[in-house]
Amino acid sequence: MKIDNGTDVNLARATWRKSSYSQANGNCVEVADTMGVAIPVRDSKDPYRGALTFSSASWSAFITNLKGDQAQS
Repeated sequence: MKIDNGTDVNLARATWRKSSYSQANGNCVEVADTMGVAIPVRDSKDPYRGALTFSSASWSAFITNLKGDQAQS
């Protein structure tokens, strides 16, 4: 799998985790945010279907925006 800058990402070495906000029914996403250059995200109900992969900069901007939205709620 490649991220937007063409870097190859090997998901076989990914360590996946679920959000602490996840519900017991399994409707959540998993993220492997310890891979450095890329941040893969997948559906926890179907982990073998594939993952969306974001650059570290894009993921950081996404998380920053989420935290900003929470502060305004």
